[in-house]
Amino acid sequence: MNPPLKWAGGKRWLLPTLLPLWAEQQRRRLVEPFCGGLAVALGLRPANALLNDMNPHLINFYYWLNRGLSITLEMRYDRDLYYQHRQHFNQLIASNQHQTSIAAELFYYLNRTGYNGLCRFNRSGAFNVPFGKHTSVTYVTDFNKYRGVFDNWGLRVGRFEELTVTADDFIYADPPYDVEFVSYSKEGFSWSDQVRLAEWLEAQPCPVILSNQATPRIIELYQRIGFMITYVNSPRRISSDGNRTPAREILAFKELTLKHIEGAQE
Repeated sequence: MNPPLKWAGGKRWLLPTLLPLWAEQQRRRLVEPFCGGLAVALGLRPANALLNDMNPHLINFYYWLNRGLSITLEMRYDRDLYYQHRQHFNQLIASNQHQTSIAAELFYYLNRTGYNGLCRFNRSGAFNVPFGKHTSVTYVTDFNKYRGVFDNWGLRVGRFEELTVTADDFIYADPPYDVEFVSYSKEGFSWSDQVRLAEWLEAQPCPVILSNQATPRIIELYQRIGFMITYVNSPRRISSDGNRTPAREILAFKELTLKHIEGAQE
């Protein structure tokens, strides 16, 4: 199934690499500490999954999506309407009404209409992505085809350290990239978070695959803890200034047979 959101950094392009690996592991439960745009889960379609994200508005959207979300909100590619809806969404956040169906509708509209599909919040927790620069936008109002898709998939909001993982699981981790502009949640995701994630992944009793931008310190970090690594070029990278140039990414593996991955190395 196609992902319902436009998602900066989405990993649909990585599915041809992940599918052969998953074919040998599909008896396991898929665990995603950073489920993001859901391209991997919808592409692999595991029987069981635990999908976590630190963005509560994203998980709220998936909760209502699984209930067959139908959008009645006015949706047009219009600057004034966008900022009206953004203000309404932030008012719901401020009044602790962010788990409602109208919040899910607004989140979808802002995602489709905002700049470059970014999802960004300030330190106060307010959504602050500006109006997009699209030629046109296609909006979906009926999401009934997603009804029940997540029935055997657990959805939760929280930090990756809070996940309970067993030896029968399979972890795919796609954290925020190692770049300075990331404001994916009001808490942010710093270099110390990247290090804690690597150490947490190394300690888990199951197969792991991680993707991230191939910065020198990310490469050194995963080499140091003994992961096997390989490199891929993503189709594009969307940065804070709209840069869409291809980016070199690292795939780091633990407890996996890498016969399907060219160039994998210790």
